[in-house]
Amino acid sequence: MKIRVERQIFDDESTLGELFIDGAEECFVLEDAVREVPDKPVEEWKVAGKTAIPYGTYKLIINHSQRFNRDLPLLLDVPGFSGVRIHPGNTAIDTEACLLVGRRRGEDFVGESRAAFGLLYPKLVAALAAGDEITIEIAKADGYLEKIDKGE
Repeated sequence: MKIRVERQIFDDESTLGELFIDGAEECFVLEDAVREVPDKPVEEWKVAGKTAIPYGTYKLIINHSQRFNRDLPLLLDVPGFSGVRIHPGNTAIDTEACLLVGRRRGEDFVGESRAAFGLLYPKLVAALAAGDEITIEIAKADGYLEKIDKGE
């Protein structure tokens, strides 16, 4: 299974995008703000708890999260980050580099997050049970909005 997250809308608080499974639209995604500086080590641009993970492709597994006390998807070998998961949540306050899924989105917000996760999670479980490897690519969408000026 190939998952692709296309980051589309960027501002100083969060990043909004869409998640695709094998090319089909699945849901929206909210992440922390993108602060990545190409060709610079993560330590130079990461703000702990407020930074989206680097662009790239990662292997995804499902294992037990002690923080959430349940099995959740986990991205492996993310440079400079650990414990990056996909889980329900609505705003950047709900994430520390994790990917929050939703069925609708607004400014710095994804909604119907539990419903979106409830649809996504069984697909991941089924793929892994069938012996599929799951990869997730974090990419910039074509026609993205670099920054939104909130006029503040």
